[in-house]
Amino acid sequence: MLALADLDARLERCALEDRAALWRRARRLRSAASGAAAPDPRWARLERDLSRSEALYERRRASVPDTPIPPALPIAAHADAIVAAIREHPVIIVSGDTGSGKSTQLPKLCLRAGRGVAGQIAHTQPRRVAARGVARRLAEELGQPLGESVGFKVRFDARVRRESHVKVLTDGMLLAELGRDRHLRAYDTVIVDEAHERSLNIDFLLGYLKRLCARRPELRVIVSSATLDEERFSAFFGGAPVLRVSGRSYPVEVRWRPPAAADTPLAEQVRAAVAELTAEGQGDVLVFLSGEREIHEVAGRLRAGFGPKLDVLPLYARLPLARQDRIFAPHAKRRVVLATNVAETSLTVPGVRYVVDAGQARIGRYSPGSAVQRLPVEPISKASARQRAGRCGREAPGVCIRLYSEDEHDAFAEYTEPEIRRTDLAAVLLRMRALGVGDVDAFPFLDPPARRHVNDGLRLLRELGALDAGDRLTETGRRLARLPLDPRVGRMLLAAGELDCVSEVLVIAAGLSAGDPREHERGQRGPLAPHLRFEDERSDFLRLLRIWDHVQAHTRGKGVGALAEICRKRRLVFPRMQEWREVHLQLAVAAREMGLHVHGRRASTARIHRALLAGLLRHVGARKDEREYQGIRGNAFRISRGSGQRDRRPRWVLAAEVVDAGSAYAHTVAGIRPEWVERAAGGLIRRSHFDAWWDAARGEPMVYEQTALYALTVTPRRRVRFAPVS
Repeated sequence: MLALADLDARLERCALEDRAALWRRARRLRSAASGAAAPDPRWARLERDLSRSEALYERRRASVPDTPIPPALPIAAHADAIVAAIREHPVIIVSGDTGSGKSTQLPKLCLRAGRGVAGQIAHTQPRRVAARGVARRLAEELGQPLGESVGFKVRFDARVRRESHVKVLTDGMLLAELGRDRHLRAYDTVIVDEAHERSLNIDFLLGYLKRLCARRPELRVIVSSATLDEERFSAFFGGAPVLRVSGRSYPVEVRWRPPAAADTPLAEQVRAAVAELTAEGQGDVLVFLSGEREIHEVAGRLRAGFGPKLDVLPLYARLPLARQDRIFAPHAKRRVVLATNVAETSLTVPGVRYVVDAGQARIGRYSPGSAVQRLPVEPISKASARQRAGRCGREAPGVCIRLYSEDEHDAFAEYTEPEIRRTDLAAVLLRMRALGVGDVDAFPFLDPPARRHVNDGLRLLRELGALDAGDRLTETGRRLARLPLDPRVGRMLLAAGELDCVSEVLVIAAGLSAGDPREHERGQRGPLAPHLRFEDERSDFLRLLRIWDHVQAHTRGKGVGALAEICRKRRLVFPRMQEWREVHLQLAVAAREMGLHVHGRRASTARIHRALLAGLLRHVGARKDEREYQGIRGNAFRISRGSGQRDRRPRWVLAAEVVDAGSAYAHTVAGIRPEWVERAAGGLIRRSHFDAWWDAARGEPMVYEQTALYALTVTPRRRVRFAPVS
């Protein structure tokens, strides 16, 4: 039997993630040992697990790599001060210009401060491509293969060991780990990088870490960004010290190039800017655009204008990993990289001497009243403009051309509005309930969410059956919280288990996550000829099943080349088909863990759509006139051009989403029956009765009944037996 003093000493040499569990086991064994006649064999198992954890701690301690800081980086001059602050304070704020070396050097400084041994150093990034890029660069600088001392973990891809000192991961992946480790015991340090982005994940993570620091005094938290409202973050963490890393590696010249005429196409503006920059010196060009569609339009214009002289490469979050890696590969030809704001933070695209900034970004905005997601293209903030300009000047003096005027820039907001103020909150509210962190009003958000967004999120969770009337987590809610999915998609899967159509709903849910896999041409009205074979007169959701079945039949047992070939023949978007497969695999694993049975036969259309309705009730509509549908909140929408239901105009429809981009359009639409809506809505259906009469033939009183789902009448008039309320 271990003496308590010996146990305490040994636990100090164990991995952090094991200490609490080992202590609890020892305490239980001590309680059971009093009065026991024979030695308990569980002591031997405890001794074995103690030794294993001590060995892990020792392996980490003995393998801490050297941590050279490149002297040319501005952060090198502040290294000693940052190390001292990490040792002395539970939270520090590090603010510095883009290019100062924060993202790659802060984990090294944590290692110098003795972190990364008892637990790992979690280094969060807002996007997958940035997490992989930072991990790769950090491993190179430490002279080690990726996956040893430095690893990464992103959706669909991970290369990390328990012995790793640094784990670079997306903030979403770190939050997902809370489901099984609420105290983040695997980590002794958490670096929240690019905190200025103020995504929903980042804001929730900051509030959670603020609470966690009070429970774990040994934990260290570092909040870092180039464009941080540093004093506000410091006050949020109770006066945490701010360390400013001043200076950029090289100067950046800013040129203002607003369009000469208001109707000048963006692609032509970019072509002119690229022509100006490539005429004056060597180096690659990084162009910031608002989305994938703009990237493809500009790419076509540049390839037509410059031919083989330039290598034009896209860069966005959904791009397959192999194509992302091309950005970092050595190259001889001059390149123009067309990127969304995925390249705005953390990620250093090598060789970039010039930046072209279109000054716009696609910002998601959710309308609680109509349950409609808006995706307007809006001007960026001044903070984003600084970030974009800072992408050049990393390796040599740079030039940033802004395709807008200085007056327009002066009118930009200082910072991008936090996502928590403009998004659907259902997922984060479900996570908060599952983690038991209390009411949203008491949670320490840096910016509290708007009450109407909170109310809407709670209402959606009640509609999904995740919360009861008192907003307490139900069994359905607990199951949904265990799924790494949007609660609406999770609810579809649970309903599919009840309706014996899990196989089909897995494919559809994964396809909705990946996006429409069909190629589209500008101005296209109907489906392209290669897509006609996939059309289904009843449902766009069934079209997804047809695409999936066709691609699987032609690629099963074959490599990625077969997938690329069938995508080329059928005009399908290869990156989206790859992502569809990856999401499907992840969902299939989640379904298995939940005990959902995947059958081998094809389910009926009715069962499939009834399962989808369980998660998508908010996107039901009834035909109002020849063009418009009325939704459950009284909102009006039309069927999008890409839907096979647009010309068929069914009386009742179900949509995967309703997006407002100037007008509200339903995407991925199916014709449905109103009785399916009643069955799926259950207690949400409101019933009213009128015009009672005596039915002499039946010998009983009858009445007309009308049913409605919120503002949408489902059944205008039907006869039912009169049952007076007692």
